[in-house]
Amino acid sequence: MATNLQDCSVSFLRSKRGWMLVCAALLLGLFLIRPGAARLKERIAGSIAVALQRQVEIGSVHIRLLPQPGFDLENFVVHDDPAFSAEPVLRAQEVTAFLRLSSLLRGHLEISRLSLTEPSLNLTRNGEGRWNIENLLERTAKTAVAPTSKTRSESRPAFPYIEADRGRINFKFGAEKKPFALADATYSFWQDSENAWGMRLRARPIRTDLNVSDTGQFRVNGTWQRAETLRETPLEFNLSWQDAQLGQLTKLLSGQDKGWRGRVRVSAALTGTPADLAVDGDASLEDFRRYDITGEALSPVRTHCAAHYSTVDRGLHQILCQTPMGDGLITVRGEVVNLPGPRSYDLGLAVEKVPAEALLEVARHAKKDLPADLRATGVLKADFRMHGGGAETAEFMGSGQTSNLVLRSPSAKTELALNAVPFSLISGASEKPRTSRARRAAQKAPDEPQLALGPFAIKLGRPSPATVEGRVTRSGYNLSIDGEAEVQRLLQVARIAGLPANHAAVVGWAKVALQVGGPWSAFAGPRINGTAKLRTIQAELRGLNAAIEIASANLSLDPDGTRVDAISASFAGTRWTGSVGLPRMCGLVESCPLSFDLHVDEIATDTLHELLNPNPPRRPWYRFLSSAPLTGPSFLTRIHGSGKLAAERVLIRNVAATKVTANVEFDGGRVRLSGLRGEVMNGKHRGEWQADFTTKPPTCTGTGTLENVSLGHIAAAMKDPWITGTASGKYQIRMTGATSVELLSSAEGSVQVNMRDGALPHIVLGDDPLKVRRFTAELALHDGEVSIRDGALISPTATYAVSGKASLKGELDFLVVPEGSPGFSVNGTLVEPRVAVAHHPETRAALKP
Repeated sequence: MATNLQDCSVSFLRSKRGWMLVCAALLLGLFLIRPGAARLKERIAGSIAVALQRQVEIGSVHIRLLPQPGFDLENFVVHDDPAFSAEPVLRAQEVTAFLRLSSLLRGHLEISRLSLTEPSLNLTRNGEGRWNIENLLERTAKTAVAPTSKTRSESRPAFPYIEADRGRINFKFGAEKKPFALADATYSFWQDSENAWGMRLRARPIRTDLNVSDTGQFRVNGTWQRAETLRETPLEFNLSWQDAQLGQLTKLLSGQDKGWRGRVRVSAALTGTPADLAVDGDASLEDFRRYDITGEALSPVRTHCAAHYSTVDRGLHQILCQTPMGDGLITVRGEVVNLPGPRSYDLGLAVEKVPAEALLEVARHAKKDLPADLRATGVLKADFRMHGGGAETAEFMGSGQTSNLVLRSPSAKTELALNAVPFSLISGASEKPRTSRARRAAQKAPDEPQLALGPFAIKLGRPSPATVEGRVTRSGYNLSIDGEAEVQRLLQVARIAGLPANHAAVVGWAKVALQVGGPWSAFAGPRINGTAKLRTIQAELRGLNAAIEIASANLSLDPDGTRVDAISASFAGTRWTGSVGLPRMCGLVESCPLSFDLHVDEIATDTLHELLNPNPPRRPWYRFLSSAPLTGPSFLTRIHGSGKLAAERVLIRNVAATKVTANVEFDGGRVRLSGLRGEVMNGKHRGEWQADFTTKPPTCTGTGTLENVSLGHIAAAMKDPWITGTASGKYQIRMTGATSVELLSSAEGSVQVNMRDGALPHIVLGDDPLKVRRFTAELALHDGEVSIRDGALISPTATYAVSGKASLKGELDFLVVPEGSPGFSVNGTLVEPRVAVAHHPETRAALKP
């Protein structure tokens, strides 16, 4: 049996299939088996160190045979020059070192290629401005090594081809590691010929302290040659940064997304030596806009720059950058020395015949709320210079102006001819503004370079034009407007400038001293401060059947609020005075709590009802407080605020109250009148009323007191002398409804009455009308009726107990009972009562004819 198995095995191995299986097993073993090579670790590290001119450490080494002989290195570390950093210049967990086969034949161990997986490369710059790779390049250039692709006959060791995949490149300035890095880096480095080297790099810029994405792709391709010093090294590099999103680019560079959108592309070619390096580059910005602005894309903005860089002074010289804008051109010339800082500048900016429409197109994509149909004609010309030490101490100078500048907006029905608008560039506050208001604004501005605008004249509908002057800095802007202006014209100009302004129908004029300004950061809206003296204003508001006429008022705008003082106005023949205030930048009516202190000559509810409601019978009574149409939420249901209201006279139908004052609170459809005081019918009233218009039907509640009210005035208002005397009392009433009928029929509550020294002329007991020395009772209101409880009437001749009820229509049903005598029943109506003896028919009673 054993002999047979042995014979079968030998026969199988001798067969073709057997040989193929054995070879396959050997190949698989060569691929998978990685025997250790600890004794070769030092030789491999030394070979790489000679090529890189740096100390190299290797954690462990494994031999690989296929697909090419070499070694798998773990914990691969290349140390940096101690003069730069104690941290390794290169670290990789996995490295494959491929051997050059020709060197094995000569008994040498030579690395032909190093493949690094996910390496970390640290580029460090010391305090003198030198980079750690400079020394490496200088040493490599002086080392007699053969090119990477050397011939077989070459006995010198060859420079290995170094490649990295999914790597990361970090940047350090001294001991500080910067948050900027290149991720997903794929790069390679080799010696191209006897005296030349080459490299490639493709990576994605990132920040290690922030989550940034869509930063585009950074590419570098270049070659350089052997030279005595690095400054004399001839080189040729091409750099590009493609498809970076502008918002993510600003976040990458500044740490914050500035809110701009667009696609950025940059490319540059570097040729020459570091001592005199020619730089030729192009940059473009496409689809530029603010993050919250949509519409047509902005035409691409392209810039071409050329300059010479020198490592001698670390400066850019012979700078020439040109940016076409329409038919015009923006040119920058000059030089910047010592780029690492502190820098020295000598730059000039020339703007030649740039169309105003081209600048307006940029503004429409950068400034919100500009009219979509806003157009501009005219050109701009300027010449600026910047000279001196650092940006803080450099001297700025230059000037420019617009020519034939005209702004038009058909939707705003506005054409604004500005013609020549001068401007100049100044260093800090060295040049003082001409107007006092602009000077005060400049004192608050930081001491930094400023673009001074104006002063220039602007026609705002008055015989004399207003004056505009301003300051623009890197941090913000401030414009001042002084002079007379038609209010409607001023609102039109505000709208074409993208400032908040309503479309109210207003005529009149004002003397203004306004400032418009704000910071550039975070797209903060413009703040308008200053004063305006309003004169002869007529304003038509939706829902009002008469114009509001303001003879005069003083408007004040400050950072905290808007206030209108010294109001002298009239509405439907009624004069109003006082003041009104509201907070700034609150937007909607619901979020703008008003404060007011107003005085009015007369308030007549019927007149207001007719003015505010063209069809009173079709609209509920409370709509006189609102100018909104029935189809939408009323002004009353949206307003919030509080204040004081005083009226010389309040007329409710034919009942008048004088010297009325109240504290009024509006709370989104709820109105409260507290401290309500006034003189009513020769008496005094104090009370508190609340109305809730958010419910259906609306609800009103009130409590209060009346003192020494003349009952004769009540009879006169009813046009019938049915009662005389005075009365005091307390009331508590609740009503619901949208009309006076609904309110009266739904009234619920109680009234405590104390009547003195009066008479009821229509009621005759005996021969004389009923006279009243005192009458006290509690009246209860319910279901449209008034019930008398605990009524006691004292006349000159008797004391009566009074009970019964009366309807709000004037129908009576009372019982008047004297002490110890039969009583009387009182029926009929308030105007024509019928008196009868309740229990004894012989009791004589009669009605006064």
